[in-house]
Amino acid sequence: MSKSKRKTSIAGNAVTCSEKQDKRDYNRRYRRVCKQLLNSDYERNLLPHLKEHSNPLSMSKDGKNWFDAKKHPKMMRK
Repeated sequence: MSKSKRKTSIAGNAVTCSEKQDKRDYNRRYRRVCKQLLNSDYERNLLPHLKEHSNPLSMSKDGKNWFDAKKHPKMMRK
């Protein structure tokens, strides 16, 4: 298997970036909405779900990108 190579020059974004800042932004937005709801209507027992204010598909790690196989031959290895 040491000689196996990719057939197409496409790779995921997992190596190039992190979701840390995205998670911070989403959690800050969620906490702000929760505080506003609690301050405006303190008798309300239900808080919004976290997924109502975040979208995992819009994070920077989602998806794949094409790369130049001639410039990055090591990325063509599996």
